[in-house]
Amino acid sequence: MIDPIPPFAIHPGGEKRAQQAAFGVLAFGLFLLGLFTLHRFLSALAWAAIFAVALWPLYQRVRARLGRRRDDVLLPGAFTLAVALVFIVPVGMVGIQLAREAHAAADWARDAQAHGIPEPDALHKLPVPHAALDNWWRQNLADPGSARELLERTTHGHVGNVSRSIGEGVARRLTLFLFTLLTLFFLFKEGDTVSAQMRRAGDRTFGPGGERVGQQIISSVHGTVNGLVLVGLGEGVLLGVIYAFAGVPHPTVFGALTSVAAIIPFAAPVVFCAAALVLAAQGSMVWAIIVVVSGMAVTFVADHFVRPVLIGGATKLPFLWVLLGILGGVETWGLLGLFLGPAIMAALILLWREWAGERPA
Repeated sequence: MIDPIPPFAIHPGGEKRAQQAAFGVLAFGLFLLGLFTLHRFLSALAWAAIFAVALWPLYQRVRARLGRRRDDVLLPGAFTLAVALVFIVPVGMVGIQLAREAHAAADWARDAQAHGIPEPDALHKLPVPHAALDNWWRQNLADPGSARELLERTTHGHVGNVSRSIGEGVARRLTLFLFTLLTLFFLFKEGDTVSAQMRRAGDRTFGPGGERVGQQIISSVHGTVNGLVLVGLGEGVLLGVIYAFAGVPHPTVFGALTSVAAIIPFAAPVVFCAAALVLAAQGSMVWAIIVVVSGMAVTFVADHFVRPVLIGGATKLPFLWVLLGILGGVETWGLLGLFLGPAIMAALILLWREWAGERPA
């Protein structure tokens, strides 16, 4: 006689499915806990991954030419140090200049409180009624008492808070930057292992389509770096030379700011228009016009001819989607969105083309 099956017995196949489901829930829960633990460092990890993807082809060529082993630490350290210097040198130059300007501004504030603020000669060249402007300046700024009251009313209760906020922000960003460099070093050192693991995991999870999406994202990062960063640096160098010839104060600082602003499409005019205003305030109207016209010409060529070829050619994206990815990414993710936005758009367009039947999915 066959014994009856207990009412709560589980079939071996059902037990295996239950274990797989429980393991999936456990893995997903651990993944969420890991994200929560590292959420303050996710931006540093993302920046390190972007730098590693962008520089990996160059790193492989240099390693093959030098005959370095994959477990070597000197070459990853050299590449990581080079990335650090690319950021530290310009930021240090700007910081030194700002420190000097801050010292000069403090001296100016003390002199203004003691003797008032003299009316600059450039105001007489503006197309406004000079008599009314001169009268207002004498009553509100030229008198030492009025100038002291204005400065105290403007800065009272805020100087300490602003300084504290700036210090905390600098300390936090310095920590994230150091963590980015540390992660980047290990990505260079273990890049072959990490890429092989990601390829196997993507193939196991998504099949051949996962590798195609990954390759599209990598191509998008390469094209975005070439089209945004390198072109932005080129714009900053060209306009920095023009600033120097035009007599803009601190042309190196303005050139560095132009390079940073030029990474974001249509943002460079803010910097070179500010440089033109400085020249106009000094009475150099001709050079101010030359700076504006030159800046418009350089940014027009870069944004409408050079960048579409570099980014669109690498990602196989129309420039409209590239532009929307960049601007939407910056709006959503900040500076990190400069690279995440086009990568997301490139992956979505690839999936759409495969789904629409342009290529076999």
